[in-house]
Amino acid sequence: MITVADVEAAAERLTGHVVRTPTLPSPGLTALLGADTTVKLELLQRTGSFKARGAAARLLSLTPAERAAGAVAVSGGNHGIALAVMAGALGVRATVVMPRSAPARAVETAKAAGAEVLLADTMPGAFALMEELRAGGLTAVHPFDDPVVVAAQGTVGLELAEDAGPLTDVLVSIGGGGLIAGVATVLRARRPGVRVWGVETDGAHAMTAALAAGGPVPVDLTSVVSTLSAPAVSALTHAHVEALVEEVLTVTDAEAVQGTLDLAEHAKVWAEPAAGCLLPAARRVVDRVGPDARLGLVVCGGNATTADVTAWAGRFGLRG
Repeated sequence: MITVADVEAAAERLTGHVVRTPTLPSPGLTALLGADTTVKLELLQRTGSFKARGAAARLLSLTPAERAAGAVAVSGGNHGIALAVMAGALGVRATVVMPRSAPARAVETAKAAGAEVLLADTMPGAFALMEELRAGGLTAVHPFDDPVVVAAQGTVGLELAEDAGPLTDVLVSIGGGGLIAGVATVLRARRPGVRVWGVETDGAHAMTAALAAGGPVPVDLTSVVSTLSAPAVSALTHAHVEALVEEVLTVTDAEAVQGTLDLAEHAKVWAEPAAGCLLPAARRVVDRVGPDARLGLVVCGGNATTADVTAWAGRFGLRG
């Protein structure tokens, strides 16, 4: 288990490399959800998501020999973009492995940043290819099975704890679990009365499956939300969620996409469905704890195109 001291050390290491993103009250979401709501706008982070924190921290920890050999990451989108951009800024050669289902914009952005991008047929296949490249001498920058990365993602929670007003419940999206593991570590220490809730989609439910099984297990991925589509969580992130998180809620893809539309309409931010999934989950939390809830939503990323969201909305019969 990582500690708050690990997160504080990560914050110091990241100074000058990442943005301290805004933490703001959202009158629009407060009216929509019927409870006081604060948003942590991590979609305004470098590379468009919180992933820049973990990627930068891991790259900064490389030895000279590791820097010379290069780094490799597997990603459904955001982690790959983060590694490519941060590696370019730090002068490290980067290789990014993505499934063919990854958004075209993510592939193009990683290539434009100077990374070599390799495509695999499936997400499990992408992870397997990353392991082959790691065995060949590249340093793997894992998106969530690395305490350095998890501690860096926890700096989101550190800023939230320092910048937000009173909160009762914080909602965090889960892919592999690195973000929620870090955020929950900080909040349980800095704001011990706050409940932390995880959110997944039905077709990208690796943490829900792990909690039911007592440890990480592979899951079949069917969600359109590729940035949450980890084929399994890690023992590291599972341990943190099991110990520190109130509950993991699952929502449908349609609910996640509707959440993206609602964030645009009511919060005036352009988020991706990995963040949009927080809104239907927040309604359930308010139903459970009552209108006196003071919500914090970690809006984790905004790397979805208008074409992507329009296509998903049409597929699910949604209206803005």
